[in-house]
Amino acid sequence: MRDDMRDDVRDDVRDDVRGRVDALVAVGRPAEARAAARTALADGGPEAGLFLALARAHMAEDDDDHDDAAERVFREGLDAFPDDIGLLAGYAELCTRSDSMDRPGRHARGPVLLARLREIAPESAELRRAAAAGSSVSTNDRNSASVYRVQSFDAARAFAEAATPQAAADQAAQWAAAAPRDLRFAVLAETTAALAATGRTWLRLLLCRGVEYRFATGVVVAALIVLRTTVLPAMPYGMAAGVGLLLGLPLLGLRRLLRAAREGAADRIAATVSEAAPGDGVGDGDEAGHGADAGGGAEVRGEGEARGEGEAAVGGDGSGAPELPPVPRVTRREYAFAGAGVALLLAVGGTAYAASLEYPRYDIVAHDTFRGLQGFDLREEFDPFGTVPDSELNDSTARVYVPADAAPDVAAEYLVAVSTGDFHEMRESFVDDDGLFPEVTDQDGVVHESWRAGTGPHDAWMRCLRYTEAGTGTPRAMCVWGDKGSIGMVLFTAPDENHDVVEEAARSVGTAFLRPAAE
Repeated sequence: MRDDMRDDVRDDVRDDVRGRVDALVAVGRPAEARAAARTALADGGPEAGLFLALARAHMAEDDDDHDDAAERVFREGLDAFPDDIGLLAGYAELCTRSDSMDRPGRHARGPVLLARLREIAPESAELRRAAAAGSSVSTNDRNSASVYRVQSFDAARAFAEAATPQAAADQAAQWAAAAPRDLRFAVLAETTAALAATGRTWLRLLLCRGVEYRFATGVVVAALIVLRTTVLPAMPYGMAAGVGLLLGLPLLGLRRLLRAAREGAADRIAATVSEAAPGDGVGDGDEAGHGADAGGGAEVRGEGEARGEGEAAVGGDGSGAPELPPVPRVTRREYAFAGAGVALLLAVGGTAYAASLEYPRYDIVAHDTFRGLQGFDLREEFDPFGTVPDSELNDSTARVYVPADAAPDVAAEYLVAVSTGDFHEMRESFVDDDGLFPEVTDQDGVVHESWRAGTGPHDAWMRCLRYTEAGTGTPRAMCVWGDKGSIGMVLFTAPDENHDVVEEAARSVGTAFLRPAAE
């Protein structure tokens, strides 16, 4: 009877060590987990659960060398326990998740191990987890994107299947109490408790419908971009970016809450692991048996029963912790929205690209007479469009206008130069940088001021300057404009210093020489 009690105590201690090792892995302390597992194996001899715990502590490093070490542990464990379901399933997960290019031999062993599992445990939860290893996410790293996905999946499922948010939180708390060293249950309990609080309905909706919200945000931003590139060119692109950032703030708030829940769960597990070391007081005498029964061994045994036998669905009535389902890498709903997102991106990109190549078409009206003045062609003496590539230029004119009876050397009242073509790369900065036409030099006159004007002819970008002509002392103004379909310049006498008067004069001349082309 005494020997039976010792065996029970030893089994309880091993159960507690396995639970402690798994908890250490879950909270990101795999080195400590490996040390605890090796110590237990050295002290108590081979045991399938300890081999599995040690191998998973190696796998948690997500490193090729540690994966190799995990495979050696699995092989050693299966040599001693060839039909252990846990070892077969864990080894199958390692092989299935391995890269078929880097480790082809290991990857090929996965189907063989799964076939063996189907023979000896066709309905087991271990087989289901191992079979889903290639299509579900890992839960090892407590702050990885995978754990974020597991957390969101579990909490959304709990809220969807519970009668009320508080009922979901209460049920998760019961499961976490039944499995005090299981990080996934602890995260679920912390998450549902945080989201079930008053005033967090919107965050719960985002959690359950995050894919739809992101897609809707993308639609809004895409619509603004399309409007900017088509009918509202004056609207800055920053508006679309600002709206996207504003709509993304609730998602950032949700991520902060979920991260805080994961940290709280990790602290809870760490506190559990930091309790009295397993096996303290194990030895001869009734005190050892009492210590095992009162300590973590009984607690972990209950967890093992709940995890191995409990199949209650989320929101079920079972008091034990259920077997939570594997989390799919991608759901059909996500595939559908991803496809819609790609289609939206292509549509927006195509629209923006087409709009970037599009330019307004104009016809030039080259007046022989203008406002009672006689016009003369200047292109042989003065061609301001000589630097424009012929491939971009469709048509151009350059004329001066003087009184009909004026002397040959009289100063012109107007000088007008206009061109049309494919200038779809034109930007406002091209006009502001005075790069369209030569600057007024000291030989031409003295520049008094230069300013960015309001819209030019047909809403083009425009810039103007005032100067005094050298030699004659005549006050002049010159305005240049450009859009994606025209470039123009008008020079005229302007004694008035009012900017609005100068701009309106330039605009009226430009619209007289340019007209939108007939469709």
